[in-house]
Amino acid sequence: MTSGEIDRRTAVRSAALAALTTGGVLLGGGPASARGVPTLVRRGRPELTHGVQAGDVHAGQATLWGRADRPARLVAEISRDPSFRRAVTVQGPRVTPETDLTGQWAVRGLPPGSDVHYRVRAVDLHDPRRSGRPVAGRLRTLGGSRRDVRFLWSGDVAGQGWGANPEYGGYRIADAMARRDADFFLCSGDTVYADGPLQPTVTLPDGRTWRNLVTPEKEKVAETLAEFRGQYRYNLEADNWRAFLASTAQVTQWDDHEVTNNWYPGEVLDDPRYTERRVDVLASRARRAFHDYVPVAEISPDRVGRVYRVLHQGPLLDVFVLDMRTRKDPNTANDETRRDGGVLGEEQTRWLVRELRASRATWKVIAADLPIGLVVPDGAAAQEGIAQGDPGAPLGREQDVARVLTALQDAGIRNHVWLTADVHYTAAHHYSPDRASYQRFDPFWEFVSGPLNAGAFGPNALDDTFGPRAEFVSAPPVANTGPAGGYQFFGEVEIDARTRALTVTLRDVEGRGLYSRTLEAQRR
Repeated sequence: MTSGEIDRRTAVRSAALAALTTGGVLLGGGPASARGVPTLVRRGRPELTHGVQAGDVHAGQATLWGRADRPARLVAEISRDPSFRRAVTVQGPRVTPETDLTGQWAVRGLPPGSDVHYRVRAVDLHDPRRSGRPVAGRLRTLGGSRRDVRFLWSGDVAGQGWGANPEYGGYRIADAMARRDADFFLCSGDTVYADGPLQPTVTLPDGRTWRNLVTPEKEKVAETLAEFRGQYRYNLEADNWRAFLASTAQVTQWDDHEVTNNWYPGEVLDDPRYTERRVDVLASRARRAFHDYVPVAEISPDRVGRVYRVLHQGPLLDVFVLDMRTRKDPNTANDETRRDGGVLGEEQTRWLVRELRASRATWKVIAADLPIGLVVPDGAAAQEGIAQGDPGAPLGREQDVARVLTALQDAGIRNHVWLTADVHYTAAHHYSPDRASYQRFDPFWEFVSGPLNAGAFGPNALDDTFGPRAEFVSAPPVANTGPAGGYQFFGEVEIDARTRALTVTLRDVEGRGLYSRTLEAQRR
C-alpha cells in the first residue's frame, strides 16, 4: 500500500485501516522491544533519540510522538500486524529546534477494539531516501460492548531526590506496570519534578546506596525553557519507562511539580534556589515543555491552554481529565464562603457538568489531580488541597466539588469514580451523605495511588464535609521512603464487558494486589 503526501493534521483514512490484516499477537517482545532505542546523536541519517509514545487514544484516533537528533520529518507506519505487512504510512510534522526537535501528530480512522502497531522514523529534510532506524510502539483502541477494559493510573515521577536508578532499569515500578498489559495509562500529574534536583547517590537507612542517573538539567531547579524540557528528557532516559510508554498509550494531566511545589497563578516565590521567581513566567515555560514532550490530543475546549478534556472509550467508559492547577486560587486558609474560582473555575465546572450529563458510557471516571477529602497543608496556615479540615459546610475549593456532586445527583448519574494521586500513598475512600455535613450528593468512591518513583509519605487527615471513610490505606512508616523501600504504588481499573461491573485494584511496586473493590453498575 502506498502512502500519500499529507500534512500533520491529515487523518489516516478509515477505509485504508479497515483493510489492514488482523494480527492476533502483541508487538514482538512487548515493552522490551523499545530497549534498543538510541540515545546518542549519530552521524549520517537522522535518528530518534528518546523512543516513541502515543497518547489520548479515543474515538478511533491517537496522537503519536517522537524526537529526532536533528531537523527532520517524522513518518509513521501503522498496522494491525506487528510485522507491518500492509502498513499505512502517515507523514508527520517537520521537527526543528523550535520544539526541541520533538513532534506529535494525530492519526485517525484506527480500527476499534484492536491492537495497533506503529513505528516511527526520522527522514532527512533534503533527501527523503535517507531515514533513520524505525522505532516501534503499540497502542490499543477501545470500543465495542464485548471487550473488557483495563487501565492503570498513578502519578509522581522522580521526586524528593529519588531518580532513575540504572540498577532497576530506570524506574523500579515500570516493569510491574508493563506486565499488566493495560489498554492505557492515566498519569494523574507530577509527571516530572522540575523543582527536584538530584544527587548521584543517596544513603539508605540500612546503609545501602541508591544511585541516581543525573543529567545537567536535574542538577538544579528548572527555570529556563531548556531546563524544563530537560525534565521530560530525563524520564525518557530510563530504559524501562521509555519501553512502557512505547507499549502503552497514555492519558496525562499535570499538577504542581511540573512547575514548582504547590504553585498557583500570580505567586511570587520566596525561594533562594530561583533567580526567576515569578511563577507565571515559570508556568508558561513549563506548559510549553509539557506540550513538547507529552502527546496530548487537541480536543480541550479551553481557550487559555488548560488541558481538561473528555476521552470517550466506547460504551463502557468515558474519562474526564481535569486541570485543577492552571486557574487555582491562592493558597489561603481555604475557608472562603463565596466561590472565587477554586480549583476548577467557572468555565471548566460548567463544561464538566455538561459533559457528564451528555455521557452515555456506563462508567464515568473523573481524573482529578488533587484528592477531594484529604487535607494537604501548604505551610503552617495555608492549604494546598481542596479540603481544609473544617467538617462543616463546604468552604473554599470544596464549593467547586459540592456543585459537581450535586449536579451528578440531579442528573441521576451514580456510576462515577474519582481517581487521583498527589499525596504519595495509596488509599480507597468511600464518601456518603450519611456521614457528611453536606448531603446533596449520592455515595461514591475515590481511589488514590502513587508515587510511581518518588518519596512516599502519609497518610493525611480526612475532612468530614463530604463524609469520607478510609476503607484501605497503605503508607510508609517513615516519611520520604524511597523506591527501594517498596512503598510505590499504581492502581488498576477493570470493567467487565458482560456484567459492566468495575473493579479497582491497588497494587504495589512489584504489581502485587493490596486491595480490591468491585462496584456494580447502577441504572440511571
